Amino acid sequence: MNKNKSFVAISFYFFGLTALCLFTFFYVTSANATDMEAIVSSLKINTSSQVLLVTNNSPSSFRVKIHALKRQGDKWKIIRKSFNGTIGKNGFAGPGEKREGDGRSPSGIFSLELAFGYNRSIQTKMPYRQALPDDIWIDDVHAGDYNRWVKQDDTLAVSYEKMRRNDDLYKYGFVIEYNTNPVIRGYGSAIFFHIWRGENKATEGCVAVAEDEILRILGWLDPQAKPLIIMGTENILERLIP
Repeated sequence: MNKNKSFVAISFYFFGLTALCLFTFFYVTSANATDMEAIVSSLKINTSSQVLLVTNNSPSSFRVKIHALKRQGDKWKIIRKSFNGTIGKNGFAGPGEKREGDGRSPSGIFSLELAFGYNRSIQTKMPYRQALPDDIWIDDVHAGDYNRWVKQDDTLAVSYEKMRRNDDLYKYGFVIEYNTNPVIRGYGSAIFFHIWRGENKATEGCVAVAEDEILRILGWLDPQAKPLIIMGTENILERLIP
């Protein structure tokens, strides 16, 4: 009898502990989603109705969570579960602090205007450019076409990145319009959203995710919605609020 009572007591204990853990998990997840929605709503973005939010809580970490949000009236709502991504190996640079070769990803709010990839066409509404073997992106800080996509024969730049790589990193991607209008030499170049090497592999400054995730994003993005990407630690995002 005592053994039965002990068994029942232990069973109730573990059941209660499991229920508490599940409640805590769903409460924290829901609270975090609500926080992200509140932050984006506080930014008073009225020109766009689609946002990708890339954030973490440590400026030196390359691991991030990515949220997709849609504007509903004057509020922003997360439309799907967040997913993992990676950024520069040295984390986020503060607003205006990104520099060429520093291994950091820029912080701020940037437009999304051009998708790219290896195929002739892909499933997206976004303007799309196929990357060909002679397409390069200039990262030479002394070149007049710094931070521009050009043909290799049309530039005198001595440093650049090939857009048609020998791996799948740029098989699907889109340009994060950081330092593109205007271009300031030395402030960073070739900031893309592309396929990752793996969840434990940082980038040199881009945002990277799993291939299936980027395909979902490309299928969702709509130029009519004037999509934006918001990047930075949670503390930096709060500083962006007007």
